[in-house]
Amino acid sequence: MSDVTPEREAAFAVLRRTFEKDEYTELAFRDEVATRGLSGRRRAAAQHLAYGSVQRRGTSDAIVGGYSRRPGDRPDPEAMAALRLGLFELLFSDGTADHAAVDQAVRLTRGAGAGHAAGFVNAMLRRALRERDPLRMRLSDDSNPKAAAFAHSVPLWLANMWWQELGAERARSLLAAANRPTERAFRVNPDRVSPEQAIERLAAEDLELSPAEGEWPMAPPELVIARGNLAAAEAAADEGLLVMQSRGSAAVVEVLDPQDGERVLDLCSGPGIKTGQIASRVGRQGNMVAVEISVDRAEQVADQVQRLGFHNVLVVETDGRRGETLSTFDRALVDAPCSDLGALASRPDARWRKSPAVIERLLQLQADLLDGAVDSLGAGGTLVYSTCTISKRENADQVASLCERKGLEVDDLGSLAPHLADQADPRCLQLLPDRDRTTGFFISRLRKK
Repeated sequence: MSDVTPEREAAFAVLRRTFEKDEYTELAFRDEVATRGLSGRRRAAAQHLAYGSVQRRGTSDAIVGGYSRRPGDRPDPEAMAALRLGLFELLFSDGTADHAAVDQAVRLTRGAGAGHAAGFVNAMLRRALRERDPLRMRLSDDSNPKAAAFAHSVPLWLANMWWQELGAERARSLLAAANRPTERAFRVNPDRVSPEQAIERLAAEDLELSPAEGEWPMAPPELVIARGNLAAAEAAADEGLLVMQSRGSAAVVEVLDPQDGERVLDLCSGPGIKTGQIASRVGRQGNMVAVEISVDRAEQVADQVQRLGFHNVLVVETDGRRGETLSTFDRALVDAPCSDLGALASRPDARWRKSPAVIERLLQLQADLLDGAVDSLGAGGTLVYSTCTISKRENADQVASLCERKGLEVDDLGSLAPHLADQADPRCLQLLPDRDRTTGFFISRLRKK
């Protein structure tokens, strides 16, 4: 692939690994940039191309399908990856010369051993370039779910669901936000360094950290917004000084409100981001049990706890539905497996991995985990149920069903933060990426009688 930029090589490889090998985009991207030694602006450019091309697959594929002579025909995988990258650059990415986007896509196709398809890729992209203005007019036509699904590159079922549950205006706004870059927030590990010390230390490395408290009512004092040299932030995270964590994620633990000396259960703890936040709150006199069914994710939790320097966490690799914690807890967190629809901007391939059938399977898992958490609580114990999705069946309906089964009382969080109240159950909170500029977490708090 001579004369192809390393950024495009990495993005092309990530596209192929995502859609041909069913690998997670984020993991494939980390591997590809590490292999090529990309950092700084080149790493950021590669991420922009890789994530954007994966997110915009729906729109790109629809355009390619519309240009094909025979409906249903699909180009070779190598050509399809090059077309997805090229169309993303031509239609959605500023700062790229048109001829470079076309030429590089053709070179990538040849370099991948599909020289026979290079002419096809060239013709497709040049046609898209000639018809770019009418194509972009179609991208702004979001008057109904089908048009919005094409314009914002999401599955039609998702556009239909949000249209029905949230209304047309909110649905369109959320779909647009799913393709915008996410905010970079970090939580300072107060057991290692104060927020003031972290801000001063990392400023010398061209990393600007600013407290999130002033712009977010539920941000802990140790949460900061990062701008500038993010490689310095990642290096500080490796040292255990910072933890990458969105404001929405941190808000979950703020609502849980663990106190010094308490016993806390974190029932779906991987990869350990909230675990570390809780461990810091309960202090040396408190302790917690972090349960995770996945071997890899349980190891991530253990590594995270060790990196942060906590010794009050027991990581248990087991199925949280089995009720094997053998203890009574003051508080429990169920940050349940979900459809991830509140994190589409940061998880570019999530929209292509989810479906109504996936949600249907998740509902029973969530209910079983909640039942197990309630049984582990002592009288008067507190349960926080959260997801990073925007889905009434997984959120408000689960809370209602749990209260009916177990007789729990729901705290009225909406009265404390009315602007964050969930539309379906105003006692709960629903953070929204378009409105709140963070991960779309649903948060509820319940108490055992």
